[in-house]
Amino acid sequence: MKLTLYQFEQCPYCAKVRAWLDEHGKEYAKVNVANDRDDPQRKELAEKSGVATVPVLKVENDGTEIYIGESADIIAWLESS
Repeated sequence: MKLTLYQFEQCPYCAKVRAWLDEHGKEYAKVNVANDRDDPQRKELAEKSGVATVPVLKVENDGTEIYIGESADIIAWLESS
């Protein structure tokens, strides 16, 4: 399973997800996104995750991808996986 966290460094919700991933020894890539909801990458993330904010976690597993938005939802998903 490959994890990619789309985030802002200064975002407290992103920091919460990073802390959970770090505490649980999960390997993940970080991608800093523009702080502009009109940015094409942000629009794509919003479309795929259903949320217009960060953090968004992309999970790749066995050729499938899912996108999870909202820090509480990301952590709940991680805890159940």
